[in-house]
Amino acid sequence: MGLLTFRNVWVEYGDKVVLENVDLSIERGSFVSIVGPSGAGKSTFLRLIIGQEAPTRGAIDLDGEKLRAEPGPDRGVVFQKYSVFPHLSARDNVVFGLDCAGSPLLGRLSGARRRAALEQADAMLAAVGLGDSGDLYPAKMSGGMQQRLAIAQALIKKPRVLLLDEPFGALDPGVRLDMHALITGLWRDNGLTILMVTHDIKEAFKLGTRVLAFDKRRRDPHAPHRYGATAVYDFPLDKPGAAIPDALLAMQEKPAA
Repeated sequence: MGLLTFRNVWVEYGDKVVLENVDLSIERGSFVSIVGPSGAGKSTFLRLIIGQEAPTRGAIDLDGEKLRAEPGPDRGVVFQKYSVFPHLSARDNVVFGLDCAGSPLLGRLSGARRRAALEQADAMLAAVGLGDSGDLYPAKMSGGMQQRLAIAQALIKKPRVLLLDEPFGALDPGVRLDMHALITGLWRDNGLTILMVTHDIKEAFKLGTRVLAFDKRRRDPHAPHRYGATAVYDFPLDKPGAAIPDALLAMQEKPAA
């Protein structure tokens, strides 16, 4: 049994079907890249895992137990737009999750627990290459630094699953390559299971151990809302440098119906 299991999962809004019949198993320790045309339900798929949405039909299990329809510390997430708190320093951005978990009423630890949390935050900042930036505020940080900070925020609670929603799309090419090295290093060093949505097919094949392509299997031009997307291609990558199938390159070129 995989770490994450989807069994006949559907997501519907009224008479509009977004996802249909998603049957997947995600193995522990894998790096799954998720691709597909715009509007094919990729971000909805991630929101199901985060717990921001619940399936209309079907079931999702995390480590053999039903996934609760609410965000939890076992799932970290990094978005394309930097999700850091502008009024907090880098160190306080990272320690915030520890504060909330350890002191849910006050939202701030104190004494020895606070000192231990700050040490954890500094270690995590060092792990993402921000060891000298703990006192900086996001406004004084580059885009790449802010995304490193967002990753540190997501990892400080030691999640079992890290979800990345177009995390490098807004970065310059050189910075993007640095972030590729960072995320693959963190994935290996921390034994993470990663699911990453990207519009960049080459990035998907470079980073992933598996590539899922979402699209609609069925189409009706007179009622396009009646059919949802699902995983239409599933490519396990046994070794790096695998050739990108022509079907995926064609999929990248077209919008979703």
